[in-house]
Amino acid sequence: MFAEAGADLNGVDLTDRAIKYTHDRLEIFGLKSRLEVADAENLPFPQNNFDLVYSWGVIHHSPDTQKAATEIHRVLKKGGIAKIMIYHKYSLVGFMLWIRYALLKGRFNKSLDDIYAEYLESSGTKAYSIKQAKALFSDFSEIINIKIELSSGDLLMEHSGQRHRGPLLNLAKRLYPRSLIKMLFKNYGLFMLLTLKK
Repeated sequence: MFAEAGADLNGVDLTDRAIKYTHDRLEIFGLKSRLEVADAENLPFPQNNFDLVYSWGVIHHSPDTQKAATEIHRVLKKGGIAKIMIYHKYSLVGFMLWIRYALLKGRFNKSLDDIYAEYLESSGTKAYSIKQAKALFSDFSEIINIKIELSSGDLLMEHSGQRHRGPLLNLAKRLYPRSLIKMLFKNYGLFMLLTLKK
């Protein structure tokens, strides 16, 4: 969408494969971006370089998420905006995973942090409370907005990956009261969307 709007773009990802997929997709639509393999904890850009930094579901996988947040701040121009999605700790996904991998297995000492790190996606995945997210991005002059959104995972609307299968999950997907969840638990979504100003 940024490319379609004519933005001057730079994109980074950790692997050659991800960069190739992005390049090929942009090419199919006749769009352009400078793309390179890079680490979010060590961005290859000068400081005060960008008007906007956008990151969707990336830095909570980084071994040092605080360093990635510091890098985002560093490369933004004064007054620049960062739009970032990180995982929200107190989500329905987190609670469901805790029930399955802690409560039902008698592992009551497992924290939500343990559950996200071991069972959500890649090993070491993190999720943050709103308070923790504010601390993570404390270098920014202003937190313009923090919004929690329900994901398809919170609503049990799609395939949940090979690890998360079985008759109990299939039954839950059929009986899950999505309308009620959307009405009563909208602040317990997995996606935390932050808009920040340097």
